[in-house]
Amino acid sequence: MITRRLHDGREDGLRPLESLDLDAVDSFAGLLRAMGRTAFGGRQLGDALDILLAMARDPECAVVLTVSGAMTVAKQGRIMCEMIDRGMVQAVVATGALMAHGLTESIGLTHYAVDPLADDAELFEKGYNRIYDTLEMEANLNDVARLVADVLDRDAPEGGVWSSARFCRAVGKRLDAMDQGPGILRSAWRKGVPVFIPAFTDSEMGLDFSTHAMHAALRARGKTDAGQTLEPDEVFEAVPSFNPFLDLQEFARLIGRAARLGIVTVGGGVPRNWAQQVAPYYDITAARLGIAIKEPRFQYGVRICPEPVHWGGLSGCTYSEGVSWGKFVAPEDGGRYAEIHADATLVWPLLMKAAFEELDAAAHR
Repeated sequence: MITRRLHDGREDGLRPLESLDLDAVDSFAGLLRAMGRTAFGGRQLGDALDILLAMARDPECAVVLTVSGAMTVAKQGRIMCEMIDRGMVQAVVATGALMAHGLTESIGLTHYAVDPLADDAELFEKGYNRIYDTLEMEANLNDVARLVADVLDRDAPEGGVWSSARFCRAVGKRLDAMDQGPGILRSAWRKGVPVFIPAFTDSEMGLDFSTHAMHAALRARGKTDAGQTLEPDEVFEAVPSFNPFLDLQEFARLIGRAARLGIVTVGGGVPRNWAQQVAPYYDITAARLGIAIKEPRFQYGVRICPEPVHWGGLSGCTYSEGVSWGKFVAPEDGGRYAEIHADATLVWPLLMKAAFEELDAAAHR
């Protein structure tokens, strides 16, 4: 017969939960604090607030914000701007599509709502590009292409070679001079925060970059007459002066200067992996070059992503899995992580509003 000695959880140091009393809530921060004493996703969101504030209040912590998905089309770009403006972020890693869609907003253009069941063939004919329930105008992207071309025509990168971070700085500077409204790249340029786009060619901006180079090459050969027919081999030959390894090395240097590291990840994909792989990059560099060099690890992490872990992809993998790759500090060694399995448009605004409230309250004490 098994005899059980029934414990009171307090004796074992367990944290008691509390029923959510909305009458006692008078702020976003208060709501998330109360949710942190509940269960499931609500508790994770409350824990995320604590960890996010720990990052923001640690003067020696460099925080990397990685974002994927159509967050700018979904009108979350101002959140990114405020995070940068407040000094909560020291680097941004994003998709090129996200930055291109954000650019349309930065130059005063508009996205529109649409029925997800709309006729896509009809939308194509009208120049409407659908992203689930939202439209990006093809005309908007043409305006972005003109901005990209103008920056490339008027600005010269160091050594004559572009990287995504160099180009984002140049665009941010141009947006600041245009002064048509807030924008991620504008905020990043003003605060000296580098923006990296690892999969640069997988975006409207990357395609604009390439077509600009091809147009210059065809013009040099006198083949820019309107309407003339050219063979693909004549067109898709010119290559822009662009080196992605400049991004890799700039990011590695930035990480190496930090005493501690934090990461805030919205979604997953290439931005998440590219940012996190910097720790293994340091490790293999030391091993393969036979040198002694620091071993950076992310100590804080907040992730918002609906992707489940059991599909086996990077977007859904846990911070614990990242410990096995040498990317994160193990929790028993001081690593602090929160993972919220939810649509970012539902919880990211709540989380950041609560964080901004707490930071503002502390600043006024």
